[in-house]
Amino acid sequence: MTNELLKKLCLINGTSGDEGRVRDFIVSEIAAHCEYTVDPLGSIIAHKKGAKPAKNKVMVSAHMDEVGMIVTSIKSDGTLTVSPVGGIDARVAVGRQVCVGDNDINCVIGSKAVHNLSDEEKKNAPKFSALYVDIGAADKAEAEKLVSLGDRVHFTSEYAEFGDGYIKCKAIDDRFGCGIMIDLIKSDLPYDCTFTFVVQEEVGLRGARPAAYTVDPDFALVLEATTAADIPLASAEKRCCELGKGAVVSHMDRSTIYDKELYGISRDIADKQGIGWQTKTMVAGGNDSGAIHISRGGVRTMAISVPCRYLHSPSCVVKASDIDDCEKLAKAMLEKMCEL
Repeated sequence: MTNELLKKLCLINGTSGDEGRVRDFIVSEIAAHCEYTVDPLGSIIAHKKGAKPAKNKVMVSAHMDEVGMIVTSIKSDGTLTVSPVGGIDARVAVGRQVCVGDNDINCVIGSKAVHNLSDEEKKNAPKFSALYVDIGAADKAEAEKLVSLGDRVHFTSEYAEFGDGYIKCKAIDDRFGCGIMIDLIKSDLPYDCTFTFVVQEEVGLRGARPAAYTVDPDFALVLEATTAADIPLASAEKRCCELGKGAVVSHMDRSTIYDKELYGISRDIADKQGIGWQTKTMVAGGNDSGAIHISRGGVRTMAISVPCRYLHSPSCVVKASDIDDCEKLAKAMLEKMCEL
């Protein structure tokens, strides 16, 4: 996947339940290379013809949505109250530039001034109930001309490449996975395969469940971003996984115990083909595998993830070499799953 494709994907706003712009872009990229439908929730189900039919029906999946916020009220002074959409730590939101609504109105997340905090408030992390969104309106009437209840609030983030192959932007979780699937759909595949670009992963794996039910696969490969804690003050197993060490192949997380045979096969393929790989040193997190592997009569499932620092923030950080390793391993495992 090119950095340019990743940049385009990440800079599109698409908080859970409002993925339309992401979906439109993906359709524009894949329409000439596959047959596709959009299900009632808004997920894309794309069938790619390969050189020949596969022995097994394989589904490759990534989610289109990103974490964000939703407007819950407009106050008399023209500021907005919001609730998080997905798992956001309120500490990463304070003082951030955001945009709201379909017109992407620029605004800022504010909180009580430090000198007005009580001693007890200073000891505790802020909560979303104590934050507000400042859109620059003079009062409620002016704000109501610009925004409505239920409008999504998105982090505003620049795409940047820095250091030795590092990339920073919002929404790398999981536009990274969408980018790899776009590449695979545009490529010549040895076998027929189905790809699902699903909605609402960040609020409970909601799009993956009906998509998997519709596809009814034998095997599923989930492409995702996963938390790396390779930062100061974290050591040993607490680092979970690390940037620069390759694709993350999980054996277990909080929503899935992954197929043991597929885990072993992926490890062997990575070693033989010189693909960087690692596994998590903690049982943590979860992804759409949690919904997919228990769909219908059960689906043999594995996940390949890119390690990502500062997940669910405006400044996710990944390394380009890890993305390359994920794409190589995904292509190899896709072919193997079709043959098993």
